[in-house]
Amino acid sequence: MLTYIFFLSSGLFLGWSLGANDASNIFGTAVGTKMLRFSFAAAIASLFIVLGSVISGQNTADTLNALGGVNTLPAGFAVSLSSALAVLLMLKSGISVSISQAIVGGIVGWNVYTGHQTDMETLVHICASWFFCPVIAAVIAVTIYCAVKKILHHSKLHILWQDWIVRVGMILTTALGGYALGANNMANVVGVFIDSCQFTSFQIGNLYTISGVQVLFLLGGIAACIGVFTYSQRAIKNVGKNLLSFSPMVAWIVILSQSIVLIMFSSVKLEQLLQALNLPSLPAVPVSSTQAVIGAIVGIGVAKGGKGIKWGLVLKLMSGWVASPLIAFLLSYISLSFMENVFRQTVDLTIK
Repeated sequence: MLTYIFFLSSGLFLGWSLGANDASNIFGTAVGTKMLRFSFAAAIASLFIVLGSVISGQNTADTLNALGGVNTLPAGFAVSLSSALAVLLMLKSGISVSISQAIVGGIVGWNVYTGHQTDMETLVHICASWFFCPVIAAVIAVTIYCAVKKILHHSKLHILWQDWIVRVGMILTTALGGYALGANNMANVVGVFIDSCQFTSFQIGNLYTISGVQVLFLLGGIAACIGVFTYSQRAIKNVGKNLLSFSPMVAWIVILSQSIVLIMFSSVKLEQLLQALNLPSLPAVPVSSTQAVIGAIVGIGVAKGGKGIKWGLVLKLMSGWVASPLIAFLLSYISLSFMENVFRQTVDLTIK
């Protein structure tokens, strides 16, 4: 078990990186507009990250496993560590990037190093989600923005009532965003360790049984919470404050839109329903909350005429989306080589 915990530590480091990086997408706009205090928003988000991880975190794990079945603990350690380092390097430069893209780069690095063929159909689905995620977020954000604008115009609410409604709305959407992040992205953190999971199930009273895999996702959620409290404020300054100058109402719409998108890409039932209706379905796949937030912000900015958007910063953030999987790929390949040739650890159980 101690050996397992040691190798799992890189996954927990990746969980820390998830919290440090993606907290800005859950409540960055709320903190940036001074509608919520950081400590209060972080506490709410952390609680629901854990709940989302334990209850629904496994929904998107199958997609990553189909991309590349990392089949040993040392390999999982190398892939997770490489992805976490890629995210940390981007954070150090002030760019909020995608854990989803980094872990994909790491897994493809394992495929290339071990000679396994990358499942191109799965890779295409994942890459397509990187395109559709911000586009869908933009459409949802603009729709909500236009609807809210009409409602406020006709209702003529006093500004104090508007302020109160927005604050309550931000609290609720911070909770929703935390749950969505845990449900959609926790597979990125600990998914490569599912096959080698050594935790056993236990019961909470007579009401609920937590499986061994859920214990794994619980630890990933706790690691993400630590990342939220210790290192997320830097990324919040970019996404929550610097990208676009906007009102608290728009800030709330941005958080709500990205939460809806993450839930859409986390729901197996929604995927099955759309397939049953012969409609294009959204795969249950980890997507980037960073891309969803920026898509929502840019969508509203364009709807308002596009003058307030800081396009230079948008391009800088987009460059991080390209750089993070490439860096993770290279680090994964190099670390796997070290793991196998220097530390004499098995990184692939498949006999070719």
